[in-house]
Amino acid sequence: MASPRAQRASDPRGRGGHPDGQGVDRIAAVVRRRNDELAADAAETMWVDIASYARYDDRGFRAEVEQHCAQVFGAITDILAERRDPTRSDFPWTGRHAMRRVDLGISLADFMQAFRIGQITLWDGVLDGVGDDPVAKDAALLIVGQIMRSIEVGSTAAAEAYLEAQQFKVADSARLARDLLEDLLEGRPPTVRPRLEALADVGIGEGSPLAVVVGSLTVPAGGSADRAAHALLRSALNNPGRGLVVVRHDEVVAVVPVEDGGEDRMITRVRGGVASLAGHGVFPSVGVSSVHPGFTEIPEAYEEARMARRSLRGRAGVQSLSRMSTLDYLVQTHDRTARRLVRPQVRAFVQEDLAAGGTFVETLRRYVACDLNAKLAAVELHVHANTVYYRLERIAERTGCDVRRVEELIDLLLAVSIVSGSD
Repeated sequence: MASPRAQRASDPRGRGGHPDGQGVDRIAAVVRRRNDELAADAAETMWVDIASYARYDDRGFRAEVEQHCAQVFGAITDILAERRDPTRSDFPWTGRHAMRRVDLGISLADFMQAFRIGQITLWDGVLDGVGDDPVAKDAALLIVGQIMRSIEVGSTAAAEAYLEAQQFKVADSARLARDLLEDLLEGRPPTVRPRLEALADVGIGEGSPLAVVVGSLTVPAGGSADRAAHALLRSALNNPGRGLVVVRHDEVVAVVPVEDGGEDRMITRVRGGVASLAGHGVFPSVGVSSVHPGFTEIPEAYEEARMARRSLRGRAGVQSLSRMSTLDYLVQTHDRTARRLVRPQVRAFVQEDLAAGGTFVETLRRYVACDLNAKLAAVELHVHANTVYYRLERIAERTGCDVRRVEELIDLLLAVSIVSGSD
């Protein structure tokens, strides 16, 4: 016994076959004759029913839509007349039209709604072609399945073409953002109009206030997990439609427009985005530059952001240059000469203490933070005041510095920070 598929294929009037006869030819002839009229009717309905189409009062775009409708109607009519199954190759121009919709910001949902309007208009044209012709009426009943299959293939081709166009646009935008950032970091501001417009679209202008944010993973993962973590950090720093955010080597770099007086809000938003990553197991170190007047100062802002990030010494969190102390700034900007000026006994003391847990270094820092008040430092360290006094004496003995003299204390604190940051 033959299978249902084989039975349908052998029956020219069944669900799987291709109806033939004069009725189909008559319907096809009517639709061909009215193709341009039906395409215009479909476009008119789209402009009434779909807001994203209606906002374009552009005869050129309207003509493109009518052309697309006419092409779809013509392809389906040919499929009917040739008594064959539809294929995606019957719709070769769909990709070009899909790219145009993506460029105009028309959503996939609206694009598919327009396609459905075209389907309804085509079927109305078929019914009009039937009229009172009994032969055509019988043929119309037979070709319903074939029309639906043709519409299904055409709709699938349209949806896939749209998604491919969208992916291409996203990839193209990502390449443009990377190229723009590299030029800006190299001190080469854009001069061609398309790139200037691309920056202006995201709020970056030659004289507009901006900051640079640089983030890296505190514990880099390997392989795909590393890329996923960077993607999460990029998303956390991204403010859609505002600024550039690019994954660059082992860091994420964002150029962020800052409204007048909006630095605190910008930093708060960055902190909130970074904090949200904890739930994904991602803990980055992020540095934020001071605000600069325009994209010509992006190289300097980038170095500031990296300096602020380094001040975290590998810890997770957000550090803004404007929130750094003068001491932290001086330590981060030290050079080789400054490191050589650290006396050997101080270097040895710091290195040994850090290796043992950093008790003395932390006591020294807490003592300074408490305005040289040993009793208050003891409270914050949760130890007895005598313990703090003992540790300070030991620090003085080991380093040869008098921690009661401001000048020597500042020198010691700088040395401790330099050694701590370089080791």
